[in-house]
Formats: sequence, structure tokens, C-alpha cells
Amino acid sequence: MTTPETPRNLQHAQSGAPARAAAHTPAPHDSRARTIALAASLALIAFSLRTPITSVGPILLEAVRATHLSRTGASVLTTLPSLCFGLFGPLAPLLARRLGSERALLALLILLTLGTALRVVPAWQVLYVGQIVACFAIGLMNVLLPGVVKRDFPHHVALMTGIYSAAMCAGAAAAAAATVPAANAIGHLFGGAGGNTWAWALALWALPVALATLVWGVRLPARASHTARRVHVVSGLWRDPLAWKVTLFMGSQSSLAYIVFGWLPTVLRTRGMSAVDAGFMLSLSVVTQAVASLLLPFLLARLRDQRVVNVSALLLTGVGLMGCFFAPLSTIWIAALLLGMAQGASFTLALTVIGLRSYDSHVAAQLSSMAQGIGYLIASCGPFIAGSLLHATGSLNSLAALCAGVCVVSAWFGYAAGRPEHVKAHVE
Repeated sequence: MTTPETPRNLQHAQSGAPARAAAHTPAPHDSRARTIALAASLALIAFSLRTPITSVGPILLEAVRATHLSRTGASVLTTLPSLCFGLFGPLAPLLARRLGSERALLALLILLTLGTALRVVPAWQVLYVGQIVACFAIGLMNVLLPGVVKRDFPHHVALMTGIYSAAMCAGAAAAAAATVPAANAIGHLFGGAGGNTWAWALALWALPVALATLVWGVRLPARASHTARRVHVVSGLWRDPLAWKVTLFMGSQSSLAYIVFGWLPTVLRTRGMSAVDAGFMLSLSVVTQAVASLLLPFLLARLRDQRVVNVSALLLTGVGLMGCFFAPLSTIWIAALLLGMAQGASFTLALTVIGLRSYDSHVAAQLSSMAQGIGYLIASCGPFIAGSLLHATGSLNSLAALCAGVCVVSAWFGYAAGRPEHVKAHVE
């Protein structure tokens, strides 16, 4: 027969609870080590979130010739990343509610590895399938990461956003710079590899994704930590004007990024630059993006209002782009540096305002889904229109005019999204 617990017994049990909790509370240095390990794991994941995209541009002409891809097909290939991000990104919250954010990321990393490796097959149909699978996984991870950062680093949103943005840029730069040399090296080692060295070079970028998958899988928490998770519903976001300003800022600046990723090497090669040098210029630009992503959080920490920096970043992006289109080839590296600094700042700012305009991690996750889902659908128009203009006119002037116009529009939305206020949404 059990004895009912008296208030004194209850008080005694409660007084022992803090002691037991303290026994299981990690030491400060253990907690710090886990925080650093989590940040490093997120950076490793971020490194592979742009390699399938920037690896294509430097060898696009070789892929088009080898697979007999049409001009329209080439435009569609450069459009696939942002189109997939927009179409599939909104599925991320559903997957996270079903699996939890950590296991959702693991599943998507496995899918990204498979999609990237699939590009080893030198046929345009398989290249399309591999790119779609890879970009499906990236699109969902794009949405999940800001929510994870807001949840696990609530007091360091700008810093952590800068770290994983820099890692993303580092991966993008590595892929842009190393894909053509990797294809050349494979050709020397294996006697040309049947003329398909470009495909092997594309598939090589599955290796860092596989490493990230292994590291993330090892640090995955126990399944039990997700069983009692409460489902939070965020309402009112789609009717909020500020949420739409954040979304359109993300979409417009992203369209410029994917125009650069997909077409800058081709533009520079059209102007007379070699494939290796054109890939290096894209890499130089993206490396500089990483530097801007790391330095910008220290500025943002001192600013409550991001309107001035948002507008400045987009205007400098326009100046850098015009330099790439029209400056003498001997000075293109200066334009590439300026473009990278400005685009790194604008991308980090677009991600950061998602967290800063949200008052908790649940709103941040939903705003991230909206901003990146709708935003990347808008962004997908950029590289497709750019390729269509380039092929229709045969002139860089039309493409330069397109980029200048998008810079102005994006600067306006950046100004509107930079106000120091929160979106009006309700968590239930």
C-alpha cells in the first residue's frame, strides 16, 4: 500500500530535485565544447550548400558541348537551383515537425550526397536529375538552418549567421576555382576519361557532403529528445507587410547571386578570358563574400537599424557587376573583389534580418520558409532571363541593364526590411 505524499514529503522531494538536476548539468567547459562542436558542424554543412551550384558555371560550355544541350537547356540548368529552392523550401517545416530538425538535416545531407554524386553520368538528363535532387536537399536545409541558429544561438544570431554564411561562401569559392583544374587533372591521370572529365569533376563535390553527413550523424542526439516535442503553429505571417519586405529583399538579392553563379564565367569567357581564369574570378569573388560574411556581424552588433547597410551593399553590388561587364580585363580582379564584398554583405544581411525581424525561433523558422520559398522562386527568374537575353541579343549590354535594374529594386526592399521592428505573427 502506497502512502500519499504529504506536503512535507513533497517539499523534501522538490528540495532534492535541484541537487539531482545539478548532478546531470554539464560543466561549463563541457557546454562550451558542445556549443563549439555544434557551430563547427553547422559550418561544415554550410560548406556544401553551394558547391553543386558554383561547380557548374566554370565548365558549363564543356557540359553543353558534351551533352548536346540546347541554349534554352543551358539557361534552365542555371535556373534549377533557385527554382528548386523556391518550390521545395516550404516543405522544410513539415519535415522538421515529423523528424525533428536534426534528423531532417541528416536525411537531407544523405540526399545531397547522392544527388551530387549522380552527376558523374555524362548525359544531360542525368545531370538535370542530379542537380534537382541536390537542390531539393539544399532548398530545405536553407530554410532549416536559420531556425536552428535562432534556437541554439539566440544571443549570437548575427555572429552564427556570419559563420555559416562564410562557410557557404568558402565552399562556393572552392567549387568555382577547383572544378576546371580537377577536370584537367582527371584528364591527365586517366587519359581524358573518355572526354567526360567535366562530369567526374562535378561528382567530386559529393566527398565534402559525405564528410558533413558523417560528422552530423555522429553528433545526433538520442531519438527520445524529439518524442515530446510540441508542435507550434505560427499565424498571421503571410498578411504582414514586413514579412513580405523581408521576402522580396531575399528574392531580389538572391537573383543577382544566381546570375553571378551561373553566368559570370560565361560572360568573362565571352570577353576573352580563359576558362581557368574565369573560374578563378568567380572564386575570388566568392572568397571575398566569405570575408564580408565574417566581418559584417561585428558591424551589425552595433546597429539596431540595417537600412543604410542594406542599401549600401546593393549599390556596391551594382558597381562591381558593371566592372565585370565593362572594365578592362586586366582590372577585372578589382571588380570581382568589390562584387564579392558587396554580395557577401547583402546575402548575410538578407539571412540576418530573418532572425532580427523575428521574436522567437518558431517565427524565425516560418519566416525563413516564407522568405526563402517565395524569395527563391523570384530569384529563379534571374538566371533564366539572363541566359535568354544573352542568347537572344548576343550582347552583354542587355544583361548589364538587367543586373542594374535588379540592384535598384533590391536596394529599395533592403531599405524597407531594415527597420528595427518585428513581424506581426502569433505562435499557438
